[in-house]
Amino acid sequence: MKAKETVVVLIEFQNEFCKEGGKLYDMVKEEISRQGTIENGVKLAKVAREKGCLIVHSPFVFDEKWVDEQCVCGIIAGAKEGGAFRRGDWGTEFIGEMLPADGDVVLEGKRALSGFTNTGLDEILRKHGIKNVACAGFLSNVCVEATARSAYDGGYKVCVVKDATAATSKGNQDYVEREIYPVLGEAMTTDEFIASLE
Repeated sequence: MKAKETVVVLIEFQNEFCKEGGKLYDMVKEEISRQGTIENGVKLAKVAREKGCLIVHSPFVFDEKWVDEQCVCGIIAGAKEGGAFRRGDWGTEFIGEMLPADGDVVLEGKRALSGFTNTGLDEILRKHGIKNVACAGFLSNVCVEATARSAYDGGYKVCVVKDATAATSKGNQDYVEREIYPVLGEAMTTDEFIASLE
């Protein structure tokens, strides 16, 4: 695939998930280690950027007013109860290894599961002539899957960079890799994805 027509969407590489002391770290730390999620994510961002891909960072920032107005339940309601992803908190910051670089795009307004919801991502991608959307980050079966589904529905070619993602268990990871990602496009390793870029 042509690098200039490809975006890598880096979903929630934030301290809450990725670092000791993050409110959600304990639930994903084993999968981060098994998958090599952070190391692969760093390599993915660096090499894809060098090859000419657009890099988009998609952080989650909890919006209590919106959650209350929308009567949101489930995982986002759980973030409210646990105090995760609060604006200005250490847990909401990008991890040091994945800080945005010059030319990267940082989305504002992600308060739902998909990186396309409330963020203007589709408009950004169309402005840049993007045809291919590659997703990486957290959680494999929640925000990564939701973003990949939205990209598919938007008419983009979808790839999930599977070893740069993490779920809460190997079972969840195996399920989305086997049953979901092939429906939306394809799943590749970081090295396979990098090798596919022209």
